[in-house]
Amino acid sequence: MRDNSSATTLIRPVIPPRSAKGLWWGLLGVAAFSFTVPFTRVAVGGLSPLFIGSGRAVVAGILATCALSLTEQRLPRGKQWVRLAVVAAGIVVGFPLLTSFALMTTPASHGAVVIALLPAATATAAVLRGREQPPIAFWLVTAVGAIAAIAFALSQAGHPAQSGGLGLLNWADLLLLGAVIAAAIGYAEGGLLARELGAWQTVSWALVLALPLMAGLSALSMAQQPPSASPVQWAAFAYLGIASMFLGFFAWYRGLAIGPMAKVSQIQLVQPVLSICWAGLLLGETLGWTTIVGGIAVILCAGVAVRVRLNPQPANQNR
Repeated sequence: MRDNSSATTLIRPVIPPRSAKGLWWGLLGVAAFSFTVPFTRVAVGGLSPLFIGSGRAVVAGILATCALSLTEQRLPRGKQWVRLAVVAAGIVVGFPLLTSFALMTTPASHGAVVIALLPAATATAAVLRGREQPPIAFWLVTAVGAIAAIAFALSQAGHPAQSGGLGLLNWADLLLLGAVIAAAIGYAEGGLLARELGAWQTVSWALVLALPLMAGLSALSMAQQPPSASPVQWAAFAYLGIASMFLGFFAWYRGLAIGPMAKVSQIQLVQPVLSICWAGLLLGETLGWTTIVGGIAVILCAGVAVRVRLNPQPANQNR
């Protein structure tokens, strides 16, 4: 009798949580995201930051609309729309626009500081929103990893006083900090929602929800400054819209959904290493021994953090 009651009805998640596969999906997403900062820096050389931040969302939103229509996905229900609005505000509106404006005046290597701060911010948001409780050792290693990632990124960015580093925040740093907060909230909420709607469905619905706003901003930016860029700059913009804004989130949200989010988020500690390497290859920045040493340190910290979270202390079940 009680088995048939509504109080005991179970909702099966679309993606089963707590699988080691979440790490690999997260890593695939991070690899796609690692090109975002260098390619944004390339694109702002010929396109306005408002057009880049909004236009890439329009490109991704059109792709999302097609994908949802072709696969005949069911509409989200009730509070899921509110949660999708939170996701859209963080990853579709906030992060792209804020980083695009920041990278007008700051180099790609300094922009990697954003990525260095993001794992810790995402883990914090995941714990608060998802009620995850990582062990103290996890937080200690996370702190060390975040410090190592920040120090690595800043060492590549030049003197903090000149680039607006942690010692002297300028407007670009404030934009980057706002982007970190926006993305962390969007990642955490999206990771939870992906367990109900599916990974690519979550980001797709968020893109569709934000599409009218971002289309309006794109039209405004084109009216103010008609886009004119080189083929390389248009190619960078295309990558931002297709890979960074759409396909990368397929893998990333699936990883977060499988979770636990606080663990998977630490893979992002590798992202500043990759971003600065791509900046060296694509933008001609010099990669010295500090890149190698810093990269090893960041990756080791991320690996230890993941290992700690993968092997929790066994709990005694007294039932």
